[in-house]
Amino acid sequence: MKMKPDIKTIISILSSKGHIQYNQESISQLEHALQCATLAETAKANNELIVACLFHDLGHLIHDLGEDAANKGINDHHEYRSIKYLKHLFGEAVIEPIRLHVEAKRYLCATKPNYFSSLSPASQQSLELQGGIFSSDTAAQFIHQPYAKDAVKLRIWDDQAKVVGFKTPDLKHFTQIILEEGKRKKEEERNKKEKVDGDSNSNQL
Repeated sequence: MKMKPDIKTIISILSSKGHIQYNQESISQLEHALQCATLAETAKANNELIVACLFHDLGHLIHDLGEDAANKGINDHHEYRSIKYLKHLFGEAVIEPIRLHVEAKRYLCATKPNYFSSLSPASQQSLELQGGIFSSDTAAQFIHQPYAKDAVKLRIWDDQAKVVGFKTPDLKHFTQIILEEGKRKKEEERNKKEKVDGDSNSNQL
């Protein structure tokens, strides 16, 4: 697949491949994405974070490592695989929480008593493949990064979004939000280009 798909293609990937089992959990990838986004929406998160919740695990759907990569001892680096597909479509407020959501799990396990024990067995297993629990120093450095606090919110919803039978809106419910965030990205790029062109013209005077 081309590395710069449009928003329609990204939604199609989630819709068509979302039936795949979510790691070793008892729900599908699409159910997990919708649950995560619904938790964010219920918490009155901004649209950027809701979109991040929808697509944070897209990377699981675009590799050829199989559905049980973790069982094979493979870290699929899904957070980075997602970014390759999404960075030209959405702004940093969507992209950065996705990029950081795996590290946010490592942070939460380092800073919240009993957080590790609250994780599902599959999430505990993948944590080890992803580098394990942060040291106190690394945790302190992590949380001061831009969008790290949003990544922590995403991560908490991510870990809660594994409930069999949890009722959520369908993917169409979130489509307008997705399109609006895509439009925002285009406007930001247009404004940036206009500024660069304006600065260039000024320098020529």
